[in-house]
Amino acid sequence: MVTLHINGKPAQVDAEADTPLLWALRDTLQLTGTKFGCGMALCGACTVHLDGQAIRSCITPISAARGHQVVTIEAIDGGRVGKAVQAAWRQLDVAQCGYCQSGQIMSATALLQGNRQPTDADIDAAMSGNICRCATYVRIRAAIHEAARLLA
Repeated sequence: MVTLHINGKPAQVDAEADTPLLWALRDTLQLTGTKFGCGMALCGACTVHLDGQAIRSCITPISAARGHQVVTIEAIDGGRVGKAVQAAWRQLDVAQCGYCQSGQIMSATALLQGNRQPTDADIDAAMSGNICRCATYVRIRAAIHEAARLLA
């Protein structure tokens, strides 16, 4: 049994220490907003925050999350930055199919938590690990700039 701190609350996970965090979130804790994409940390659909940093939960074992704070898309609106990112996403109608969007939002929120005035280059670098098959990259970048404006 592993105790994790998910979205501000302790959660018991009955799984092996090398179980990917993604499966603990989705299968054990029923937090299905975090998506499975590639299983190799290449697409970003599984992005969550570990102590405020964007990480890929598909390759992060639950043992690495023990003693740390994990935030998923289900709780990203608990902070000012997450609320601003979600508001900008809605305002600019970013999502098309929507599958990658929880990972996109998690990466964008992590970026804006550390950099409230990102340049296009900053955004491209921070978001480079998040793939969108619908190619909404222009709207994603615009939404990050809008969220930064909302936070100013």
